[in-house]
This record gives sequence, structure tokens and C-alpha cells, in this order.
Amino acid sequence: MVEHTRLHEETRRPIEEGRGYPGPDESGAVVPEWVSRRAYLTPGATALIDARRRWSFRELDEAAEEAAARLWDAGVRPGHHVAILGRNSSEYVIALCALMGLGAVTIPLNTRLAPVEIAWQLKDGDVAFLLYDEDLTDLSRQALGELSGEGAPRLLSLAGVALGDEQGQKAAKAAGRASVRRPCVSFDEVQGIIYTSGTTGRPKGALLTYGNHWWSAIGSGINLGGHAGDVWLLSVPLFHVSGLSIVMRSLIHGFAVLLHERFDPAAANEAIDRQGVTIISVVSTMLSRMIEARGDRRFPPTLRAVLAGGGPVPRPLLEAALALGAPVLQTYGMTETASQAATLSPQDALRKLGSAGKPLFPVQIRVDAPLGDVGEILVKGPSVSPGYYRRLEESEKSRKDGWLLTGDLGYFDDEGYLYVVDRRADLIISGGENVYPAEVESVLKRHPAVVEAGVVPKSDPRWGQVPVAFIVAREKPTDRLAAELIQHCEEQLARYKVPAEVRFVPELPYNAAGKLARHLLQELLERKTP
Repeated sequence: MVEHTRLHEETRRPIEEGRGYPGPDESGAVVPEWVSRRAYLTPGATALIDARRRWSFRELDEAAEEAAARLWDAGVRPGHHVAILGRNSSEYVIALCALMGLGAVTIPLNTRLAPVEIAWQLKDGDVAFLLYDEDLTDLSRQALGELSGEGAPRLLSLAGVALGDEQGQKAAKAAGRASVRRPCVSFDEVQGIIYTSGTTGRPKGALLTYGNHWWSAIGSGINLGGHAGDVWLLSVPLFHVSGLSIVMRSLIHGFAVLLHERFDPAAANEAIDRQGVTIISVVSTMLSRMIEARGDRRFPPTLRAVLAGGGPVPRPLLEAALALGAPVLQTYGMTETASQAATLSPQDALRKLGSAGKPLFPVQIRVDAPLGDVGEILVKGPSVSPGYYRRLEESEKSRKDGWLLTGDLGYFDDEGYLYVVDRRADLIISGGENVYPAEVESVLKRHPAVVEAGVVPKSDPRWGQVPVAFIVAREKPTDRLAAELIQHCEEQLARYKVPAEVRFVPELPYNAAGKLARHLLQELLERKTP
């Protein structure tokens, strides 16, 4: 079992050695355990809605209590690292709540990973137990097979843990056993470890504390003006920080979560029209599909926020959404900031189109460049991860005088609004000039023949690098269309930003968070480049 330590200077060595992480102690802020506290405050309020039933906070608390008892009987103890390999479901949420009550550390796993990738995270994360969906049994066993039995975690059915069986539930209630859940949590305690997407190398396990989640939720609530009566549609993955953060905010603020197993544009639009959804979290590809599926039907006034993250949203898409009455609020954040770090406020949706807004109340953001110039975005605040599991050196390299180096590029305007330009790793330098792929993609998407666009660099003997565009077209790809798209860019961009080449593909690669996987486009380009 992993011992509890704090992240003070003198106790960071256990993290590097893989033995410890922050735990509760008397010097940290301590608050009542969230699930039971929310059930006490608003027991009858709706907590969770899925395709099968509606859960009140009291019912969610009772389910978490029973699941925690089953986990305890299976051997899970405070400090154990417990991975979850599952799709969005009420069982996932119940198990998550139970693990929080036990004081175990949750490690959500991406269901799209290959067995060898899952095995690597299980080993790197010192996972003792793996909760899995029944329909992912083969993937789970294949992942454990990659570990050759050495230190392999114990497999537990997610449904069995979360729901058990009727006979077992009756027996547990009749026994009147004492609760195994703790009454309080510390802000310094690690709630979970989320592995970064790994688009530029090996993923790293970002430590997220209860304090990180708390202050992220408080900042989001302040920005949106509270959450009274909200219904938040959760169709992004629960194994991603954007999905997890919605559950955390629900427990803290007491609003309802409408849970979809996966994103479907028609189902999302239907939920907004007929189930009272007031907030939805999306990335630009999700929003684009919703707008396309919606036709000319306006969104109802009950929809008060469409939070768009995962990278800059193309301006044409923002304009199309706003024309249908969708209040799109661009956000900026990452796993290491427990989701949002900056978000446009509702009153600025039209006036500051394209901006990610201002930092959330508890967060500080600065750009490492003069005002108005593009530079690296740095973040500081109580929602920022304390570091990476078992990676002290990388944790230290990601900080500069207490600020998190995000690797993202952006600038502030003269009113203090943040504009995110691109990832530093995606920057193309052509003839000494900076080319931001997101800017070129945005221009390409304004052309009526373009469904999706992705831009990556290609080596060039004269300019060093030149941009190349990968296009998903609405019509049959032709040389004439490629020339037309280049001309379209020439009319709206500086010459060095114009793609040197256009390649048509049937689809673009995206990771589980809905972000364009540029490294896969880069691999495709290198394979086809002589």
C-alpha cells in the first residue's frame, strides 16, 4: 500500500521513488467528504440521469456506500491505486464516488488505448486493482497479459462493484455493518492520477488533489454565475479531465448531470431541446457535428452555456453556433489545471468572439511576452497539479518560479482577455516566421468545400519548414479543388502561412479527448513524402 505523504520540499523524494503522494494531515484544509456531504445538504435533488434511471444525491450516496463496502471486502484500502477501464456509465460514477470515500487513488484509463499502452500505465501507476466494463473484458485481460503476471493488478468487475446483486445488497443492509468511508478529505490529498494524452511522447501521470478539483469547481461556478437548477450534459469521456471535472462540480455545487455513454450530435441536440440541458462541454469537432445536424433550428433559451475547450475554436464555427442561439464560451485548460483555467464569461460571448476569456477567480495566468505579443502561457493557482507521479525531475522542469509552463501559445489583449493561438510543439517556423496551424486550419474551414482541416510542417530545403494541409472534403477531391483551397488561403493569409501542399484524406485522426492528433498526421506525411 502506498504511504501518505505531503508535497512539502522535504517529502518529495517518495514521489520520485514511486512510494508516496500527498495525504491528509492536520496542517491541510479539511472538508467533509463530498458525496455524503452533498447527500446531506440536498438529498432529494437530482444528481445523475442516464438512459435507465434518475439518481438523487441520497440514492447516489447510498450506492457509493454499498460499492465502498464491496471494494473493502475485495481488499481495497486507503492509498491503494485503483484504475478504471470503462465507458461513461452510472456504474463508473458510483465506483468513482466509492473510491473517494475509501481514500483510494483513482486512475482513469483511456478505453481507446492498445493493451500494451494500458499495461504501461498500470505498471507506471502502481495500480493494485483494475475495475473494468464487462464488454472490455478482453482488453483488460490482454493488458494484464502484457505484464506477464509480475505485479499485475487484481481484476474487479465495474458493474459488480457498483451495483452488486440484489441478494448481496439485502444481506449487507441486514448486517448493519459500519461504514468504511472516511468522514473528511484533505485538500492536499491526491484524488487521482490522470495520464496526459501523450501526443508528443510518453504520457505522464498528473497528480490531481481534492484541492485542485475544489478550486477548479469554485472558479467555474463563479464565472458561470452559480449553478442553481443546472443540468450539465456529460458526453465527453469520464476518463478525461473534462468529464471527471463535471462530476466533481456536480458534487460540490449540487447540479444534475445528464450522462451519455458517448457523444452523438443528434442525441446531444435532443437532450438540449427536451431534457432541459443548460450546459454542455464540447470540443470544436463535437460542436461542428451538432451544428451540422441541427440545420436551421435555433437552440432554446434554456441552454445558457456551451463550454468549448480542447483548443481554439475556428471563428466560422463560432459564428455559425451563435447564429443559432448557442452561447459558446471558449475555455482554456489542461489536465494539469484540473480542466478550466480561463473561460469566457456569458456576457462577453459576442463581444470577445474567439477569446478564452479571463482567468478563473482563483487562477493566475500570464504570457511570457509583451502585452499583445504571442508567448508561452504560464499558469499558477490552487487548481494546478502539484506534479507528475514518480517524475520529480519532469515536475520541476514544468515549473518556472512557481508557474506551470503549459507549452501553449497565446496573448492578452489590452482588456486582459486571453487568446490561445496554438501548442508550442505544433508551431511551424517557415523562413524564420511563425506559422500557427490552428490559424491556417480556421481559414481553410471557412471554405464551403472543407469539412475538417489539419495542418502540420514538412521539411523544406529553402524555408526550413512549410505547412501542409490535410483536408476532409464535402465533394470529390480533385487537383482543381486543391488549387482552389490554396488560392482561398492566399487571399486571407500571409504568403508564408499558405499551405505548400493540400492532401485529401477520408478522415482526420483525433484522440479520446477530441483533439486533433497532429503526430499521426505527421507520420502519414512522412510515410508519403519521398
